[in-house]
Amino acid sequence: MSNTLTIIAGFVAKPGQEQRLRDELDAMIAPSLAEEGCLAYQPFADSSRPDRMIIVEEWVSRAALDHHFSLPHFTHVAQVLDEILAEPFALRRLTDVPA
Repeated sequence: MSNTLTIIAGFVAKPGQEQRLRDELDAMIAPSLAEEGCLAYQPFADSSRPDRMIIVEEWVSRAALDHHFSLPHFTHVAQVLDEILAEPFALRRLTDVPA
């Protein structure tokens, strides 16, 4: 049984900030994937709502995710998101369902 942690983070940009949101989330891919414990990190755009994006992430453990939250690339994007989001981002933590 896997203990991986799947994260779905949802974002809504303020009007006029849609491209900046895409750019900032795209800039998170490489440094996040380089982290020990990161299995996947992929942003997705909502084709019908250009102001909305999600990131689907997979981490080996809660500790790996907590470490991610402490790193400079995350603290940078968190500050930027405070400026460009229309509402606080939504974070869902999902775990595998036992068979």
